[in-house]
Amino acid sequence: MAKAKIIGQTITPFKRLTFGIMFGYACMMLALMTPATLLLTFKMVEIDPNGYTSSYGLVSGIGAFFALIGNPLGGAISDRTNISFGRRRTWILLGPLFGCAALLWVGMSTQIWQIIIGWAIAQLFFNFGMAAYTALIPEKQGTISGLLGTVLPVAMALGMVLMTAMTDASSTTKWSLLAAIGIVGPIISLFIIQDGKVQIEHMAQEKMTLGEKLSRVYPNPRKFPAFSWAVVSKFLLMMGYCSSLYLTVMLVNRMGYSESAATAAVATINIVSMVAMAVTSIFGGVLSDKFRKQKPFLYISALIIIAAILIYAFIAHNTAFIVASAVMGLGFGCFTAVDMALVSRILPNKEDAAKDFGIMNVANALPQSIVPAIAPLLLNIGGWSFFYIVLAVCVVAGVAALKPLPEVGEHAGESNPTNLEMGRSVS
Repeated sequence: MAKAKIIGQTITPFKRLTFGIMFGYACMMLALMTPATLLLTFKMVEIDPNGYTSSYGLVSGIGAFFALIGNPLGGAISDRTNISFGRRRTWILLGPLFGCAALLWVGMSTQIWQIIIGWAIAQLFFNFGMAAYTALIPEKQGTISGLLGTVLPVAMALGMVLMTAMTDASSTTKWSLLAAIGIVGPIISLFIIQDGKVQIEHMAQEKMTLGEKLSRVYPNPRKFPAFSWAVVSKFLLMMGYCSSLYLTVMLVNRMGYSESAATAAVATINIVSMVAMAVTSIFGGVLSDKFRKQKPFLYISALIIIAAILIYAFIAHNTAFIVASAVMGLGFGCFTAVDMALVSRILPNKEDAAKDFGIMNVANALPQSIVPAIAPLLLNIGGWSFFYIVLAVCVVAGVAALKPLPEVGEHAGESNPTNLEMGRSVS
């Protein structure tokens, strides 16, 4: 094995670079998440009116899998695309270009297999673009991650508002406009971001055993049990939160909404949720710092999310859904802010922070594949109430997984009774 040293990297001034990334990333997210949240459901209803709850799950699940592999794969390919146009700029252009072409393919598709292929390609290549953007300033990953975290809900809200204003437009017009936004934004960002060919020097590295190599990929659960419990709790909570992936399907199938009614309802619900999320993501972190406690905030956040899911399960009414979305946003916003602080505190090795945060991102993204895959089965077993109850149970299990985590002032690596118990539980 060998480590690489990068020489001659072109540096864009930080403020200019940040604006370029945020603008291009926002346009990509608007183009990708608006179909994921809204238009894809209507496309499946159009093509498969009798079985769209199952076919949507198939399409969404496969697409989410390609999104999951697209980010690390795109990052690796970007690292090796060493040309004068720039390693990152190349895929900021090509990723959205292929992704938007795939969106047009989906918009014009007439068969389920065509949508599966098109949506998988769109997810894969948009994630190539995301990986290229985030790789531009690795020394500022925390800053950029925080900023991009605010860009995503804003882009989604703008997409919902745009679709509400285009209720009478044809499906092809909507898909074409989103595809245009998804490529024009990144192209504009290319005029802002500087990049170029670099010199890569490989340095020799000592040989490692298989166990040492594996520990470089995933921290040893015996040695760092707190990290594994954090991964498990994040995964289980996201299983519950990803119930929102089926919002449009639920409104059409369970409530009998038309496309225009569902569009308006989804726009309202998402905007309410995002406003609530923004509020608690700020105050949750501030209050946890003030009281120097994190786990109580995580417990409360998870219980709030469970309450929101149960409202969806048992009260089939539009007003109840708006209330549930606000409650869900309050809980998830606080959880995200405090959970990020907790994970930062228990990272096994600060030098591998980017890699370990990447593992947490897998726990964050994997439920986006699993929930659509199991949703048709859950709906066939017990309908919409059963679907939401099962996902609420996942969050309950996530609450239990929070218990072994060390509180502020405790050290994850200490040989205290909590850690010893954790070590036995993962052995």
